Amino acid sequence: MAAPGLTPNGVQATLAGDLNLKPVVQVLDLRSIAVNGPPGSGTRYRAVVSDGVAATSAMFATQLCDIARSGVIRRGAIVQLVDYTVNNTNGRRFVVVLNLEVLVPECEIIGNPIIPPELGVSIPNSTRVDHFNGAPRHGPAAGSTLNTMTRSSDSAPVMHRSMAGNSSNMATRPHDNASVFQPTVQPPYRPAPNYRNHGTIMKNDAPARIIPINALNPYQGRWAIKARVTAKGEIRRYNNSKGGGKVFSFDLLDSDGGEIKVTCFNALVDRFYDAVEVGKVYIVSRGSLKPAKKDYNHLNNEWEIFLESQSTIELCPDENSSIPAQRFNFTSIDKIEDAQNNAILDVIGVVTSVNPTVTVQRKNGMETQKRVITLKDMSGRSVEVTMWGEFCNREGLQLQEMVECGAFPVLAVKAGKVNDYSGKSVGTISSSKLFIDPDLPEAHSLRQWFDCGGRDASTQSISRDVTPAASRNEIRKTVAQIKDENLGLGDKPDWVTVKAAVIFLKTDSFYYTACPNVVGDRQCNKKVTKADSGNWLCDKCNQEFPECDYRYLLQLQIQDHSGTTWATAFQETAQELLGCSARELSTLKENEDPRYTEILIQCLYQDYLLRLKVKEESYGDERRVKNTVAKVERVDPVAESKFLLHGISTLTASY
Repeated sequence: MAAPGLTPNGVQATLAGDLNLKPVVQVLDLRSIAVNGPPGSGTRYRAVVSDGVAATSAMFATQLCDIARSGVIRRGAIVQLVDYTVNNTNGRRFVVVLNLEVLVPECEIIGNPIIPPELGVSIPNSTRVDHFNGAPRHGPAAGSTLNTMTRSSDSAPVMHRSMAGNSSNMATRPHDNASVFQPTVQPPYRPAPNYRNHGTIMKNDAPARIIPINALNPYQGRWAIKARVTAKGEIRRYNNSKGGGKVFSFDLLDSDGGEIKVTCFNALVDRFYDAVEVGKVYIVSRGSLKPAKKDYNHLNNEWEIFLESQSTIELCPDENSSIPAQRFNFTSIDKIEDAQNNAILDVIGVVTSVNPTVTVQRKNGMETQKRVITLKDMSGRSVEVTMWGEFCNREGLQLQEMVECGAFPVLAVKAGKVNDYSGKSVGTISSSKLFIDPDLPEAHSLRQWFDCGGRDASTQSISRDVTPAASRNEIRKTVAQIKDENLGLGDKPDWVTVKAAVIFLKTDSFYYTACPNVVGDRQCNKKVTKADSGNWLCDKCNQEFPECDYRYLLQLQIQDHSGTTWATAFQETAQELLGCSARELSTLKENEDPRYTEILIQCLYQDYLLRLKVKEESYGDERRVKNTVAKVERVDPVAESKFLLHGISTLTASY
């Protein structure tokens, strides 16, 4: 049976913009090239393909690299370009191949293709076939009725072609009669209707084809994706060396499960922010693809889209349910215990408790709301989920009302951030989404488990060290054990919890003057000094400010039954310990207000659970172990009693 022949005029038609032709071409050359990109994207493959007359360069997309590397595609292979686009770089047009089908793994070079010199490829005459696509090659053999090509080796193919209508279109070997690829006659190329009578096409004006998100790569000149918005961030303002601006981003999900982040800056924020709504489907086209910054991008994609002035976002109002509303990759709560700090993950569980909303002050000085809830699942573990901002009064209030009425809803958290300050907890970020009693198989399983006995099943918290069986992330130590066990001397800090009382506070310098400048979404907080102008000077920002911020740098001595040690409490923990801001306490001290002494005395000789970061640091030529207070909690007598009883039962069980 004859194999498909090369598409006549296939190269020229493809470069002219016919993206529906799906030409059959031959690979004349294939080589790997190094490109810049994220880890794992340092190698791509470039081919030279021919239709027997003309040749052009073709860049393989990322998903085809494994096929090229494995040898499935090689020099001489006959392939059909199933999915592709055309790009233009520095005036040179080339094909970006997104998908192809290998028709013949290996074949002699067909025809006499003209290869542009800049491609740097030459084809020896001994490897050429004189005929292709049923037409003779111009030259001395044009007058023959039978052309024959032979080699001295018995294993080499011998190709025969009759110009008088050989219906078999087959070539044979002289000894084994094995079939060799023989191109068949293809109909002449006809331009697509959109391009008829338009003259020479200098620009590709065809509408961009919709491709899967996972097929996107930076080598595509024109593309479009059809996807649903699954998350949308708030507008954030920033200020850097190039000036100020604003930015927002949103996440997209398509029908193949591909996800990607889209980011807009400045004027594009005004243009697209109100047009993009969570849950709706859009066609997004034109934009630049850049390596994803994994510190800010949790999606499973090595690229992210940055929209530009020519970018378009079109709403698909009649879209059906072919694109899911969300894509989850749930992590069970017991696995969160081993997750890295700041990891982004999805979690689902039954809400067992909801704390009231409290107002806290962020590092940038702005106040925000905070609410803590507890989730449990079938792994026998529970975890605290911290809601921030609007989540507290939206989903948080709804959850509180449901729990107070005796209903324990299932909550799915999309894109929660892991925190390890007090064991392991999960917090919301700007791109997080919360779903109450979602219609998911995991939610139905949890509901059935909880209603059939899971409500009364014992669980261990991975967030606090007050449960009968503390997680390994919360290690209870005494003050003496910190020194006796040489904690803090390793490459990484040791995190321990100490039950101790504060017995002394250094009040001569309990704060420092800090830079109030906000860079991005964070405050500088570096130490500032008084300049001759009377303003406050920040050496890092190289700016002067009329006012400064006051931040705690509190040295305190703690004591338990085993001994005493010094520790340092910074802004949040010191404010939680003393109950007021550093500016307020400084003002009381300057005015000799008696409330200053009362605030200091009220925290002395009270038992606390102190979460300590223990690490050796250098002070000049001296190395000392420094204890930093990461979290302060007043001792809960009930929880502490359970902890002690568990310790007693563990000791008695060992005898």
